[in-house]
Amino acid sequence: MAATTSSDIPREMKAVQVVQYNEPYAINTVPVPQALGLHGLLVKVGVASYCHTDSMVRAGIFKATTTLPLTASHEGAGTVVQAGPAAAASFPPGTRVMCGLALDPCGACAECTTGPESERQYCAALAAAGITVDGFFSAYVRADARTSTRVPDGVSLLTAAPLACAGNTVWRAVAVAGLEPGQWLAVVGAGGGLGHIGVAFAKALGLRVVGIDARDEGLALARAGGADVVVDARAGKEAVVAEVQRVTGQQLGADATLALADADSAAALACAVTKKHGTVVQVAQPIEVKIPFQELIMRDIRIRGTMLASPGESDDMMRFVAEHGIIVTTRPFYGLDSVHELLAAVEEGTVKGKAVIVVDEEQIRAEKKLGGEVIDEWD
Repeated sequence: MAATTSSDIPREMKAVQVVQYNEPYAINTVPVPQALGLHGLLVKVGVASYCHTDSMVRAGIFKATTTLPLTASHEGAGTVVQAGPAAAASFPPGTRVMCGLALDPCGACAECTTGPESERQYCAALAAAGITVDGFFSAYVRADARTSTRVPDGVSLLTAAPLACAGNTVWRAVAVAGLEPGQWLAVVGAGGGLGHIGVAFAKALGLRVVGIDARDEGLALARAGGADVVVDARAGKEAVVAEVQRVTGQQLGADATLALADADSAAALACAVTKKHGTVVQVAQPIEVKIPFQELIMRDIRIRGTMLASPGESDDMMRFVAEHGIIVTTRPFYGLDSVHELLAAVEEGTVKGKAVIVVDEEQIRAEKKLGGEVIDEWD
């Protein structure tokens, strides 16, 4: 992308916004962010991704902390065009960046100062793009250098944008599972936006993977991503458990399971396919996580929760993605005006992988000059 000067940056831009809960998005003209602050970045958005959390925001689940109107999307990637005084050295204009979902850490709490770096994302003061502050369904966005991640030349913005939340979340979930190469990881929801990325991460880490999904598209995506075994959840809990126990042999279940699906029965299924004394990592966000007491008491299943990766973990993830040539499966839509078409496809359940909006096609075309096959999912 050619260098951008202050005079090239417009004062207004188009943005997709939540203006009323449980109503369609509105496409409005809004000011381009001006006050970046010490650590701020002004990013020209290349690609913005749609996530399940976006539907929760639109439904008013986070209304206690959300102020409307609010620009949607908390997964975005693009190119830095301006940087605050403390950010310019690390992210000079022209840097390709995966914007951090979280921004504006307080710098004073235990998570920011005394806890391990892997817990920085638990700062209670953090703002959240697309949830408490404006997100990435716009031409430009304010990001925070402390929570953003450089995008290597070999990684497309089409892959980087979904990694901002889905990738970061499932990367940490796999880490929390704590497995060694050769052990079994089950993934409930393996063919979804998070799931297929998790399968790719797990296989590249040397794990054996059981992919469980309840959609034909999801099963195909899990299989294409390299899952060793793919199980159709529509066969029913008893059949799914029997199949997982069969393929995992004497240990009778996966060493750990990621619960990525929101269905009422998903957490219980995740426990049931996990071996005794194994770990279930709860990632999905249903209103209630329902688990029979027998799984905890009689089988000693350990439950862990997790959310985003920390900034350091995010850097590790992006290096891993570049080293292993991981490409997120996306269904691109073009221009912010396509948001209603995107939503229709998401609601129909026909999206394979992650639904994304290509906000700035010029940035995607420029990736062809970087070499490699980063553009396959767009051509």
